[in-house]
Amino acid sequence: MILHLLRHGETEQGGGLRGSLDDALTEAGWAQLRAAVEAYEHWDALVSSPLQRCARFAEELAAARDLPLQFEPGLQELHFGEWEGRTAAQLMETDADDLGRFWADPYGFTPPGGEPLPAFETRVLDALQRLHAEYPEQQLLVVTHGGVIRLLLARARGLPREQLLQVSVAHGQRVHLQFDGHGLQELS
Repeated sequence: MILHLLRHGETEQGGGLRGSLDDALTEAGWAQLRAAVEAYEHWDALVSSPLQRCARFAEELAAARDLPLQFEPGLQELHFGEWEGRTAAQLMETDADDLGRFWADPYGFTPPGGEPLPAFETRVLDALQRLHAEYPEQQLLVVTHGGVIRLLLARARGLPREQLLQVSVAHGQRVHLQFDGHGLQELS
């Protein structure tokens, strides 16, 4: 299965840890996504996080390209608990020590009230297994979040867990991976 992962565009509430907040896209965010899929490519289906910053664009694209669309809750962003909606700068003022622990070891430190990284990883990988069972040997465009793509890229690259947050994924960025039901491989 080939995954064409697309991170959602810029959101109305701006930067920071958006997590499970259901922000809408800005006009610039819509433009980022439309530009990312401008060239015609073959996809067998579209899969999207159900959060509107992904879902609304996926609905538009599915209708325009006459493709089946499936919403996959397992591909939602990491829930940041009490940190949702806050920027790193804001957290440095109030929670600098905890933020430092999270950056140094995201698997070992969970933001207060947040989703533990091991649970997030299991949720995302379980979603991939479901997609692989449903769409073997097919090409999917998956509209999702930075954290999901970062996790999958880190695994494909064989990075140690401590380097997860060093993987950068911009708004509207596309990443191509192959998933064989067991492992991930980054494609050029």
